[in-house]
Amino acid sequence: MAGSGALLRQCPLLLPQNREGTAYEGFVTAQGRDFHIRILLPMDFQLKNARIECSWHLKKILHGYRHILKQRLHSCPDLASFMVELKTILEIALKNTQDLHISRPPEYYSGLVRDLEILGWNTVAYVDTGLATIKLKAEDSCGRQHLITLKLNAKYPTEPPDCLVDFPVQFAISWMPQNSLIDIYNQFLAALESLKEFWDAMDEIDGKTWVLEPENPTRGATTRRIAIGNNVSVNIEVDPRHPNTLPECYFLGADHVVNPLRIKLNNNMHLWDPEISLLQNLKDLLEIDFPSRAVLEKSDFAKDCGICYAYRLDGATPDQVCDDPRCGQPFHQACLYEWLQGLPSSRQSFNVIFGECPYCNKVRKSNEKE
Repeated sequence: MAGSGALLRQCPLLLPQNREGTAYEGFVTAQGRDFHIRILLPMDFQLKNARIECSWHLKKILHGYRHILKQRLHSCPDLASFMVELKTILEIALKNTQDLHISRPPEYYSGLVRDLEILGWNTVAYVDTGLATIKLKAEDSCGRQHLITLKLNAKYPTEPPDCLVDFPVQFAISWMPQNSLIDIYNQFLAALESLKEFWDAMDEIDGKTWVLEPENPTRGATTRRIAIGNNVSVNIEVDPRHPNTLPECYFLGADHVVNPLRIKLNNNMHLWDPEISLLQNLKDLLEIDFPSRAVLEKSDFAKDCGICYAYRLDGATPDQVCDDPRCGQPFHQACLYEWLQGLPSSRQSFNVIFGECPYCNKVRKSNEKE
């Protein structure tokens, strides 16, 4: 697997268990302590579909951080990067676990209660009995609901709390010992408004097109796979800081369908207008109307794989399509690769395999990892 050297440097006690590099087992180290962990990756190495198994002790320590771990799985480009994030989160969790056993002065509690009263109890979504974990809710100027989770250690307010948010960018707070929860909350509100245009753009896409992936996008998700037609879609990666600029676009589908779309995108790039919405720009550049949610159902685009006869396989959807216009059968990448590997007539060059389509016998190729 790519990045195995970086993974070994970060976690020398985490070792591969198979030749494919889809299973790792060993230990992750934090604060001088080793914790047993096992990581199982799907055949396409998509981290968002990875399964993490760990000891009950580690599971207990990371219990309150499951949301942020899931978010990091979706955003990290490879396993080595995720392990860096995991070790950082584990360090924070261990520190906070130790802090729970440290007695806090009465001023700690009275100060927090005062701050919560000033903010208003209607902003409090959750608070634990020890006032160590607090969840505050807010509504942005467009009425979207958001949460911020604050984990306070015993050195608060000398040290700031750890802040967990569902953002597409890092949320770094400015903090001084005389600051309070009110200052954090105001910075949270300002950050919400700074991301308004990004969420406006994504909400329009989610509301007016058929989004195939992700199935239930979080506020931090920057990608959308949008249906264009039967077995044809475009995957876009939007810059949350500059949502009105041209996003990265990757087309999925048969070559005879996606090649004209690529040509239109390249020829019309100069027409991109930052004054109009991202969705309208995509329509103008591609010279298409995306299928309407009011007219068509998602099942019109969500076609099952022609090999395993399922739509989802380890979280992945069929994204490989036969190039023959008379066939156009979709497949999961992992299914097609395995199918072609089993054919005596197939030939392989590095990680690309060439063989016949199971339905029409047209020669096509599949990558082990794309």
